[in-house]
Amino acid sequence: MYRTRTCGDLRLADEGLVIKLAGWVQKTRKMGGMTFVDIRDRYGITQLVFNQEVDAALCEKANHLGREYVIQITGTVRERSSKNPNLPTGEIEIIVSELNILNAAVTPPFTIEDETDGGDDLRMKYRYLDLRRNAVRKNLELRHKMAFEVRNYLDKQGFLEVETPVLVNSTPEGARDFVVPSRMNPGQFYALPQSPQTLKQLLMVSGFDRYFQIVKCFRDEDLRADRQPEFTQIDCEMSFVEQEDVLNIFEGMAKHLFKVIRGIDIKEPFLRMSWYDAMKLYGSDKPDLRFGMQFVELMGIMQGHGFSVFDNAAYIGGICAEGAASYTRKQLDALTEFVKRPQVGAKGMVYARVEADGNVKSSVDKFYTQEVLQQMKEAFGAKPGDLILILSGDNAMKVRKQLCELRLEMGSQLGLRDKNKFACLWVVDFPLFEWSEEDNRFYAMHHPFTSPKPEDIPLLDTDPGAVRANAYDMVINGVEVGGGSIRIHDSKLQNKMFQLLGFTDEQAEARFGFLMNAFKYGAPPHGGLAYGLDRWVSLFAGLDSIRDCIAFPKNNSGRDVMLDAPTPIDDSQLEELNIVVNVKE
Repeated sequence: MYRTRTCGDLRLADEGLVIKLAGWVQKTRKMGGMTFVDIRDRYGITQLVFNQEVDAALCEKANHLGREYVIQITGTVRERSSKNPNLPTGEIEIIVSELNILNAAVTPPFTIEDETDGGDDLRMKYRYLDLRRNAVRKNLELRHKMAFEVRNYLDKQGFLEVETPVLVNSTPEGARDFVVPSRMNPGQFYALPQSPQTLKQLLMVSGFDRYFQIVKCFRDEDLRADRQPEFTQIDCEMSFVEQEDVLNIFEGMAKHLFKVIRGIDIKEPFLRMSWYDAMKLYGSDKPDLRFGMQFVELMGIMQGHGFSVFDNAAYIGGICAEGAASYTRKQLDALTEFVKRPQVGAKGMVYARVEADGNVKSSVDKFYTQEVLQQMKEAFGAKPGDLILILSGDNAMKVRKQLCELRLEMGSQLGLRDKNKFACLWVVDFPLFEWSEEDNRFYAMHHPFTSPKPEDIPLLDTDPGAVRANAYDMVINGVEVGGGSIRIHDSKLQNKMFQLLGFTDEQAEARFGFLMNAFKYGAPPHGGLAYGLDRWVSLFAGLDSIRDCIAFPKNNSGRDVMLDAPTPIDDSQLEELNIVVNVKE
């Protein structure tokens, strides 16, 4: 009597057991009259043994197996004479008595190994093969486990998982919508949800005081490593809460995930930082706090000494890289070229080394006395062996963002961005609005339903740009893993928000009348948060891109190269939808 087992669960204790295995051929090796075959399934790899002297026909059949053939075998577990310590099953092998080829396979376009020879484009085209690799499969297993633990935690906190529609109305602000034509309503379109924002607010009005959903969302925006046109949110909302309640619940969820998934027990509260301080000290609303290098402003020290670049600047700031004074001129020139790249946008960089004797040697020595340079050194708290890097410009916010890129680059070069170290914080007190010079109007920094800080509401009439939002982002290692806000639940305040954002009464009614009408029937105070599941998984897996934790991702052009999507549709379908396509040249 045999038992069906998986390729990864056999151990020396199973010696003598007659078992049946099924899986893919990883590799074959012929050594004299013996043929060895590694069989692989989702659970691991086991070595199979075929002996020419015992069964010549069976051994000959094994000699014709190719990589990725799908096979099923029956055999006996035996202790392996030459053990493989790199495999969990490395102490045993299977003496095969029966071999059944379930499906032959052509040679794959790349090796199904952890270290594959396939490039990104090739692996995306054959993603179903890429998913056979341990490294990719483990990411999806991690994703499953994290989603399971999210549901487990939120269920224990009294949340209900409620599904919301995928075909919704188009919303303004934010990214562009993906739209879907309606055959039954010619000339009209659904939109795919950028998030279930208004729908979860309606659930609060409906009395579902704790809602969550692990939900697909869609945004038609330019892509990068942490963006995909379709992504997954852990979407949550709560009634009768203030900001502190939301932060406590979801900080608790983050700590639960760290403990269960990564074995890290975080006891202390997450650091909290205002948006203003984050921008002033790090040039980013999602600062990476695994290392220091806070910005130091140098206007009072470096201006007025004849160096026109600084004398004419609206902002001068820098960072201190500990122990980097040994950087060569070639390395410093490379950093200068880095900050000049279009993606960064600086015009140049000034550097200064703190010598072993404490003196400062800089690239602009002829303009500054050692006394002034010592004042600069003291402003940074720099020590011998440290390197100071300075940028300047006519727009403070722009220069801070350039310094942010330089700081992250230095953190990477100095090995300070350890993927197994985690620095968690809440960024709070965002501006409610951001001003567009191009459009000469305000836009909501988060979305139009974000509540202002109660104490800042009077400023809506006098200084809207100074109003702070009752909003918060969770940031880990320089990645925004989640964000949310307390919502506006008062119709009058919501109408005021629409007016400041430039909506006419008619536009507001057409787009959001359903929500405003719902508020009239008694809307509770409410707020929530949405985590990016893809970002959480990539963070815990130590990935540089969320694509590697999504089963079938798109490339940077928004294409699925495996399905060859998007594609044109038949004229008959266009006619049925009452659509004429006129692509602009």
